[in-house]
Amino acid sequence: MDSVIKQTEEKMKKTLAALGDEFNTLRTGRASPALFDKLRVEYYGNPTPINQVATISVPEARLVVIQPWDKAVIGDIEKAIQMSELSLNPSNDGKVIRISIPPLTEERRREYVKVAKGMAEQSRVSVRNVRRDANDELKKAQKAGDISEDDLKRAEDDVQKLTDKYVEEINSLLEAKESEILEI
Repeated sequence: MDSVIKQTEEKMKKTLAALGDEFNTLRTGRASPALFDKLRVEYYGNPTPINQVATISVPEARLVVIQPWDKAVIGDIEKAIQMSELSLNPSNDGKVIRISIPPLTEERRREYVKVAKGMAEQSRVSVRNVRRDANDELKKAQKAGDISEDDLKRAEDDVQKLTDKYVEEINSLLEAKESEILEI
């Protein structure tokens, strides 16, 4: 019974961590190296994450500088950024790529908030699915005679408390991301 609850909490923690990673790739008005985490660049025929072929730095609040280790890949990095949904316009001087992060329009901010809400809802659904799986496992254990009905009730209550806790944490993450997106 305890192992089921431990596994459930681990799965819920992973869901929360995944949401945090997704939120990091969501653009706000501020520059961040995490914006480029999902971008891949063709490097010797293989799609490779940008951070594995270049150094990404943020010298100012609205400026990102990408310095490729191999100058031959600079055009490919620039093309990957232009083709992405980030709506950014990179410029290169042959050595580094500079990307000025323009302030978001009100309309874009609202769109990003909707995207963030969608991500949060997917995470809530995921947490609820983990709860359902845990409860199913507990019911099987009770049917097999491994735990009593009282133990089943207690364990289901514990699983529900975990679910409530992680849904609340998801809501807190969403609230923080919303305010970050909407701040000017």
